[in-house]
Amino acid sequence: MRVTHNTKEPSFQQVVGQVAAIVMGSVCWLNTPAGTAQMANPFRPTTAGKASLKPLPPSSIGPAGIDALRLHQPPYNLTGRKIAIGQVEIGRPGQFGIDKAVAQNRVMTLAQVFYRNDRPRTNAHVDSHAQNVASVMISTAKHARGVAPGARLFSSAAGTPRRYGQPEECLSAQHVALQNGGDVRAVNFSFGESLRHDPRAKALLDGNALLTLCMDWSARVHNVLYVVAGNQGRGGISIPTDNYNGINVAFTQRSQNVFSRVDFANLGDPAAGALEGIESNVGARRAIGLVAPGNEIATVNPNGSITLASGSSFAAPHVVGTVALLQEYGDRQLRSQCHKAGCQLPWTVDARQAEVMKAVLLNSADKVADAGNGLNLGMSRTILDKAGRHWLQSEAYRDPKVPLNIQMGSGQLNAFRAYHQFSPGQWSPENPVPAIGWDYRTVETAAYRDYLLEKPLKQGSFVSATLVWNRVVELIDTNQSGGYDLGEEFRDLGLNNLDLYLMRQDEANSANSVAASVSNVDSVEHLFFRVPASGHYKLRVYFRDRGSQPTQPYAIAWWTVPQR
Repeated sequence: MRVTHNTKEPSFQQVVGQVAAIVMGSVCWLNTPAGTAQMANPFRPTTAGKASLKPLPPSSIGPAGIDALRLHQPPYNLTGRKIAIGQVEIGRPGQFGIDKAVAQNRVMTLAQVFYRNDRPRTNAHVDSHAQNVASVMISTAKHARGVAPGARLFSSAAGTPRRYGQPEECLSAQHVALQNGGDVRAVNFSFGESLRHDPRAKALLDGNALLTLCMDWSARVHNVLYVVAGNQGRGGISIPTDNYNGINVAFTQRSQNVFSRVDFANLGDPAAGALEGIESNVGARRAIGLVAPGNEIATVNPNGSITLASGSSFAAPHVVGTVALLQEYGDRQLRSQCHKAGCQLPWTVDARQAEVMKAVLLNSADKVADAGNGLNLGMSRTILDKAGRHWLQSEAYRDPKVPLNIQMGSGQLNAFRAYHQFSPGQWSPENPVPAIGWDYRTVETAAYRDYLLEKPLKQGSFVSATLVWNRVVELIDTNQSGGYDLGEEFRDLGLNNLDLYLMRQDEANSANSVAASVSNVDSVEHLFFRVPASGHYKLRVYFRDRGSQPTQPYAIAWWTVPQR
């Protein structure tokens, strides 16, 4: 959530001229006054104070981080162009022409800003934290480039009171989700509500807070992927990290200049001292879906200067920006392959489903570095938890009922790998499927769908497969307005239980599967398993138990290594 190196921001006059920079590779050397963490225009001369040479750490969106910069370059040329993304916070970033605070800022162009569900007030609710978070997504600054500088960002300030503000935050989220003609692909939440302020008696992280229910409702109704900053700090800002339909993101720090270790500020692991139900979800349900860089991230202030900021607040927008990159690619494919007769596989409008993005991002995450033989799916690095353990040493690898690592989810976001997961397109279970792909489909109660892998798998290689689906939350629309209004509530209709299996192709009984992910509390199943012997395999999606509707939409993504 909200953690930066600076508690007091210097004035624009103090900042201007403080920094001189020389770019060498991925490192920017900064000439800043001693004790000053803020960084201004790197090409203006230092005019005051004794300067000390200080390097800007390697970019979190380059090879040391999520490896998104190469997607900006040919032949990919992906910057999130024309893709709408959203942001909800207590405050908002400034917009040129509305707010004086950003009069000197030319590196961030927002599509539109709001105060809740209305026009913004001039020079009101502009917030440095919101500006910093937004810059991780869309900044064009040379030394603090955003993940998706071409994306269209809509941002709303909930402007909530000091205590309970979930209704206003829900209203703001809904308003952002409805922008761009109702076509906003992902929304960033780098804020939250404390359980102490929740009006429920003995409130816990059980998925029933109003803001959590609102988010899960909106994710399904508006087809938006909500990305939430993971819990951190004593007690933390925990709501809505108990959501089912979004992705909660913890943050990593650099080790030997590469983001590869879960930062100690993250909460959520009872084994590491987190309080169950207060700092982590009630029961066995996992909270964290991904980790992303979040320690000493270069961000842009309202006045255009650069600051280093840390926290899960700055990890989450890496994920939203990556969604914009992938969605630009998907829309490009749709434009070239969809004609008057409609769209044909492997590219249909299912590519825009929020569940597809969630499955793709989780399945392509880095866990354990590949040795160069491709058996570890080409993963770029090994990610360690706070105790120095990697994914293969975790309960998630050993126990089929535990789909995600409690500290790092499915691993660390890798935008370039996510592109390779998404780009093969959608494949139907009606025919054999390629080694890498994804699908969006429905399954009926007590039924299953089998995905037969076209080529035999290589012994000793890993299979990665991720299945996601939504819980069903219904708006109690008291005034029949068709949307959420202050004072209204939501109803949880329940979560269906789906399972995921890796099986030999000639095997009919899932009880004889080679590997399985069979959580009965999560809305995600994730397999990461080493193939015991070369041969033909299949993935099975099984609708085990009905908790809500009889037909369940789902997304699945898979990545395998075929025998050559």
